[in-house]
Amino acid sequence: MTTPVARSRARTEQTRRPASTNRVAGTAVPRQRPPAGPRTVVVPPGTRGGPPAGPVQPGSRRRMAFLTVLVVLALAVFGGRLVYVQGLRGSVIAEQARNSRLISVALLGGRGEITDADGKPLATSVERYDISVNQRLVATFAGSANPAVPDGPAGVAAILAPLLDMNAAELGGTLVGNRQFVYIRKGVLPEVAREVRKLGLSGVNVDRVAERVYPNGTLAGNVIGFVNSNGVGLAGLEASLNPRLTGKAGSETYESGRKGQAIPGGYSQDTPATQGDSLQLTLLSDVQWKAQSALDAQVAATGSDSGSLIVMDTRTGEIYALADSGSVDPNHPGDASGSLSSAVSDVFEPGSTGKVITMSAILDNKIADPLSQWEVPYTYSPDGHETFKDSHEHGLLHLTTTGVLAESSNTGTVMIGQNLPVQTRYDYLSKFGFGAKTGIEMPGESNGILHPVDSWQRRDKFAVLFGQAVSVTAIQATQVFATIANGGVRVQPHIIKGWTSPDGTYTPADAPASTQVVSAETAKTVLTMMQSVVDDGTGSSAAIPGYQVAGKTGTAQNWVGGVQGITSSFIGVAPADDPRIAVAVILHNPRTSVYGGTVAAPVFSDVAGYTLSELGVAPSGTPSTLFPTTW
Repeated sequence: MTTPVARSRARTEQTRRPASTNRVAGTAVPRQRPPAGPRTVVVPPGTRGGPPAGPVQPGSRRRMAFLTVLVVLALAVFGGRLVYVQGLRGSVIAEQARNSRLISVALLGGRGEITDADGKPLATSVERYDISVNQRLVATFAGSANPAVPDGPAGVAAILAPLLDMNAAELGGTLVGNRQFVYIRKGVLPEVAREVRKLGLSGVNVDRVAERVYPNGTLAGNVIGFVNSNGVGLAGLEASLNPRLTGKAGSETYESGRKGQAIPGGYSQDTPATQGDSLQLTLLSDVQWKAQSALDAQVAATGSDSGSLIVMDTRTGEIYALADSGSVDPNHPGDASGSLSSAVSDVFEPGSTGKVITMSAILDNKIADPLSQWEVPYTYSPDGHETFKDSHEHGLLHLTTTGVLAESSNTGTVMIGQNLPVQTRYDYLSKFGFGAKTGIEMPGESNGILHPVDSWQRRDKFAVLFGQAVSVTAIQATQVFATIANGGVRVQPHIIKGWTSPDGTYTPADAPASTQVVSAETAKTVLTMMQSVVDDGTGSSAAIPGYQVAGKTGTAQNWVGGVQGITSSFIGVAPADDPRIAVAVILHNPRTSVYGGTVAAPVFSDVAGYTLSELGVAPSGTPSTLFPTTW
């Protein structure tokens, strides 16, 4: 019988016994130990949770270590870069990113208006838009199946053409190419521009511009001038006053999205544009219209090559009208260039209108008076060499000094004027403004021609007495009569009334310069003598019912392009008893008649009468008291 202790000892011994023994025929054979080295454990298929698949090789450990180091280094690089970007360079990089989204747009400074004396616009700027495209972006346009719109330029053209009133095929051709900026339509109205912008077509740009508009067409076009497509003055006052009329450009910078739209709440900064100053002229639109229409009609009726008409305030020198035949339309200037107003740039011999200066010098120097008596022949030779004659053959006339002026006698004028020293003749021509610019603010003004005394030929010293051998502009000739009407005081003609700044501040033009040319007594006497020209002389067609009128006819030779012609004129003052305006009508090469009293005086009557009515000038209260013209 085996005891529990014996059984326990037996189990312990079995446990300690070698795990592997061979028994052969009941004999126990010890199992040999395998050689030292790695052991291979075979795990049957399907066995789970068994021992590792195999031993870990030394090369695997090295690879694992290398990969670990590589991952650590990569993480260190990325981490360092993150610290650099967000910590050290974060603000700079953010600013660079924002800058890449910024778009800057130029803001045009509006051009100042030009108005007449009553504030009526003669030149103004209106809101318009230019449509342009980036051909590269247009090529990426994706069409649609419903409605059927093709891809690319053909599709963009199909959409835009109806809005822009263009042929789709022609527009499509303009959209094809590789250029980044191409205009397809300029001067588009705001409502059209809004429709184009709503479409959001990629590559189609809508830019605001200011287009210059002249609402009255040719009215004062010779004075105002015009601008080019970029809004820069090219002629007239638009050119000469361009720096002051031009506004100062501004800019707007904003953060944009992918299609160029402004990002709400994004960065935005702008420098406001400043509008140019607005110009107010002395012109009266209605008077300018009357002068222009009357002049054009008479140029056509007489077959004249050209003409000018000026209406001037005798007291202030303000120009109410300055008309030149065939005035340019600034909206469609065509090939017009240079000075547009021949009234200030072209010169001609004044002819008999210049006799007013001679009579003023004679009276001012007490050589004769209005009643001095003269026997006036048809021809006259003051020095035995040069011979002068009147326009009409006649016998010996018994004329007073007033009668010589009223009949516009060349021989009588030379007979009286020869008593003036030659230097005095020059001095009075100069004091009345011949040979120098008047100072009117118009571009291209000419000095006229008044040669020095030492260069006068033998005939010239007598010819200047009746308006030859000297040349003037229409504005210079008008200035003479305004001076006589203003008590002998020459006031600088001017056409600018004042300026208005963008903030609404109005600044009147500086007071014009003035010069006493002849005594007030002389001026009054000559003015009365000139009334006889209208009441009883060559200028009867200049009469205005109800008003006293003083003036002088003129006919003189001119040379244009080497061809001799005739300049016919009438320059007058009304009302003669209380002068308000001086009006000059100049016609070059009229075919129906060469006499100013025939072709120019009727136009004076029409325009001067209209102007007096517009100004509200009451008719003369008393009839004229004139000097006798004969004895």
